[in-house]
Amino acid sequence: MSVEPLNIKVITVSDTRTEETDRSGAVLVEKLTAAGHKLLDKTIVPDDVYQLRAVVSVGIADPRTQVLLMTGGTGFTARDNTQKAIEPLLELQIDGFGELFRQLSYHEIGTSTIQSRAFAGMTNGTLVFCVPGSPGACGTAWDKIIADQLNSAHKPCNFVDKLKQPPSN
Repeated sequence: MSVEPLNIKVITVSDTRTEETDRSGAVLVEKLTAAGHKLLDKTIVPDDVYQLRAVVSVGIADPRTQVLLMTGGTGFTARDNTQKAIEPLLELQIDGFGELFRQLSYHEIGTSTIQSRAFAGMTNGTLVFCVPGSPGACGTAWDKIIADQLNSAHKPCNFVDKLKQPPSN
């Protein structure tokens, strides 16, 4: 369990998934709540640049939201718009996240990992993690990278002290 619970929103990017079929979003919700974090909201957004920017902008602007976990839309099809939609909203890129994710993923799916455009960044005191839309990718990202970086006790460093502090009400 993390020492300091964080407020997290989960966003699934998909034109076809429903709450009943969204296994990737469910993995992220399960893992973040098991770690002691608070789920503020879970939503499914069509893979459309402007709809994605609208939903993510609201999350970034929300004084309660400390982390956005996004799954889906990070591949190479014409409808994979997460990177194009979200990167312009970020103040800082966390280059090491995508690099490390692909390194870890290589051991699971081999060279197919080069088609992953997983990325992360920070903006307005909010961390934004964008991972592929498979349950396995969500598990790898959470278990091997994100969980430690959202744990205030993880050393030598983590992101908790860099996040906005939500209002205390």
